[in-house]
Amino acid sequence: MPQANKYIIIREDLVQDPLTVISDGLLVGRLLECELLLNHPSVSRAQAGIKEINGNYYLFSLRPSNPVVLNGKPVEVNETLAPGDILDVGPFRLEIDGSQDALIIKVSLRIGVVAETASFSSPDLSTTKLELPVPGEGKRAKAPRPAPLPGDKALDIFWDKRIREAGKMMRPSSLFPKSQKRSGKTQFNWTPTTDLTSRWPASFFVWGAIVVGLLSVAAAYAYANAFAPAPVSQAHAKSRLDIVPAIAAKPNGNACTSCHSFTGSMEANCKQCHTAPGFEATVIEHHVAAGVGCVECHTEHHGANFKAAEAAMGTCTECHNDANRNTYNGRKVGTPHGGTFGYPVVAGKWTWKGLNDNEWALKKIAITRLPADTDEKWRSKQFHALHVQRVRALEGTPANAQGELSCSSCHKNFNPIDRETPRTTCAGCHNGSVEPGSNRVLIAQDKPNCVSCHAQHVKDRWHWNSSLLAAQ
Repeated sequence: MPQANKYIIIREDLVQDPLTVISDGLLVGRLLECELLLNHPSVSRAQAGIKEINGNYYLFSLRPSNPVVLNGKPVEVNETLAPGDILDVGPFRLEIDGSQDALIIKVSLRIGVVAETASFSSPDLSTTKLELPVPGEGKRAKAPRPAPLPGDKALDIFWDKRIREAGKMMRPSSLFPKSQKRSGKTQFNWTPTTDLTSRWPASFFVWGAIVVGLLSVAAAYAYANAFAPAPVSQAHAKSRLDIVPAIAAKPNGNACTSCHSFTGSMEANCKQCHTAPGFEATVIEHHVAAGVGCVECHTEHHGANFKAAEAAMGTCTECHNDANRNTYNGRKVGTPHGGTFGYPVVAGKWTWKGLNDNEWALKKIAITRLPADTDEKWRSKQFHALHVQRVRALEGTPANAQGELSCSSCHKNFNPIDRETPRTTCAGCHNGSVEPGSNRVLIAQDKPNCVSCHAQHVKDRWHWNSSLLAAQ
């Protein structure tokens, strides 16, 4: 393991306390990783090195093209250091002193001095400045300076390794350009350092982000309509519930965060709010399997007069048609019933899928499945019971004494049973939709009213077409 040397660095050019460095060799240069950092463009990245060998300190020149000047003479390879020596490195002056166990280096900066004027000046050899010795001085002879070290491959490898290690640790910075220092008349194009440039404080950006965030939140509440294609419907803008029993847990009051929140998805927020005494936001099994929820049918932000419930009627045919090429959890949809409506018998075979046990129990219709009933016969009993016991006849349709549908409302004869007439009469009830009271057309008369049969929210007692219900 290499022997560690002790160096005491006194920076008169900087406002800092003396620094003690313990290292097997002191690297001098412009790299941040140099033990003696001299930050100036005229200083090389790793310009020189100082190392103690056999009790003597030696200065090694690591950049022959930009040598360090020792006592007015450029160092070509290496030179011995002694107390009183002066090193010139660019505009920096290094005064060497020694103690019992350390080398002392005092660094000062000469303002206005550049490399060309700081080195290579010829010494004055005239006798005009000679001074007579003072009596009593000079009795103690100065120790002779050791000769420079001969070429040593091990020392070359040592300094090459130190320079490589320092280069690997250096982070890219405009303060330390990668290109070499230019010389001559092109030196004025040298990239200047930025150590004296005032930096933007990090707190400026932090507080700026906070202010922008607060303004964005305030704008979202104050100008809610600016963040959506159109205002929400009147149903979501009201501050009190009008429908009894209520179909929502609380009035929305035109608040954005009731639907859009960080704590839950819009789908979950819709179901949570619309679970009330008058409504329960259930979704049929087929839509659950397809990944279809509330927001696919009940859209918002279409204006104050928009009614999400009415819009859902139109979304059925927009999605369920042969032109829709989208897939839903890997499943495709097409035009139902072969494009027609009628009695669910194809080629003499019953095709109606019927209702599952849970859905049928919610209807509370007085009909039960007998042990001898096949699946086909049970679906037929369900289908006829739904019409005979729940639906009132429209004007012009044969009915019983209570004005409800009966078997003769659809079938003209029963032996054999008439299956052709129902194919032409089903559309009278299951096409088109008109708003009660205002007679506003919701679905054109020649368009299918899917929700008249297919109940999405099966636990809602109002899910059927109210104009067709005989008892509510």
